[in-house]
Amino acid sequence: MTPGARVQAAIEILDDILAGQAAERALTTWGRRSRFAGSKDRAAVRDHVFQALRCLRSHAVLGGSRTGRGLLIGAMRDDGLDPAELFTGVGHAPSPLETTESQSPREFGSLAEANDLPDWLWPVFERSLGAQAVQAAQALRSRAPVHLRVNRKKGDREAAISRLASEGIEATTHPASPTALTVTSGARRVKNAESYTQGFVELQDAASQAVVDALPLQNGQRVLDYCAGGGGKALAMAAAADLDLYAHDVEPRRMKDIPERAARAGVTISCLSTQELRSHAPFDLVLCDAPCSGSGSWRRDPEGKWRLTPQALKELTTLQARILDDAAQLVAEGGVLAFATCSMLDVENAHQSQAFLDRTPGWQALSTQSWHVHTGTDGLYVSVFRRGR
Repeated sequence: MTPGARVQAAIEILDDILAGQAAERALTTWGRRSRFAGSKDRAAVRDHVFQALRCLRSHAVLGGSRTGRGLLIGAMRDDGLDPAELFTGVGHAPSPLETTESQSPREFGSLAEANDLPDWLWPVFERSLGAQAVQAAQALRSRAPVHLRVNRKKGDREAAISRLASEGIEATTHPASPTALTVTSGARRVKNAESYTQGFVELQDAASQAVVDALPLQNGQRVLDYCAGGGGKALAMAAAADLDLYAHDVEPRRMKDIPERAARAGVTISCLSTQELRSHAPFDLVLCDAPCSGSGSWRRDPEGKWRLTPQALKELTTLQARILDDAAQLVAEGGVLAFATCSMLDVENAHQSQAFLDRTPGWQALSTQSWHVHTGTDGLYVSVFRRGR
């Protein structure tokens, strides 16, 4: 496919997404009907689509319309390019610009529009991040870096870097965690590399690894990953210490890959249903990586920031509070409860943690840490509490 044909394909996919179709489904549907597209074509089209979603509001302004075509015109202008050079109508490229599309775009109407956030969310975002709000919002407009976690059960970072290099993947250490690497070249090769398939490294954001580093893990502890999902943090905990480790998720299907991932990593993780939790409690440490807005990972899921509504955020904070209360009952006396989110919003983080302490006597705060997207990781938060004896 020519560069112009890739842009036209992205335009058509974006129109489907704007009409209500989920991005992944729209991309899959296009891929099935476009067998002629090679792997590089598909990757390029995907990149166009996701970058347009990250920058939906600003690119619509720069391109003159909230359509697939407008977004791609805006994307080119945002990159300092002249859309007329690619919008030629030649070789399946988009048709030439119309007179209205050639006109200079209007000024941005608000900070929320310029920084690609919903109007209602900007005050919450600005209150949460203060002087760093614009930096964080701008960071969410770019593609996330690819980070790897080195499996300490199988080697250290230097060995992993060397092994990856032999497979055509270049990586450097990341300061957020002693196990974190940033892939600088060859990221698309990772999932097929032996370093990955044999469990020497896992795909995991550096801040997610740092959350596990913040936990007071010790050999021999009984530990529960209460909202385990696919098991990323459970795997990191298993590599950090010799634990009696359990995983739970209210939707068990989310944990279906954990046994295979654990076997690959050379660790043991037992998956528990909700009905089995009480019989296995109490635990020395319970981690609640709670459902949240995902505002710290919107670079990876840009649809998330457009799906979020005030009502949805309120429902999430209510759910988080209930999860904390339920999980607290599973912690042994003198044990630890950790609350984590991949959010940068205060209502999900500091406010939620303080509310837990206010309504739950007998607990004390041990530590609180946060990471933000403009400092080189996803945006994450963790508070650690200890239960009194």
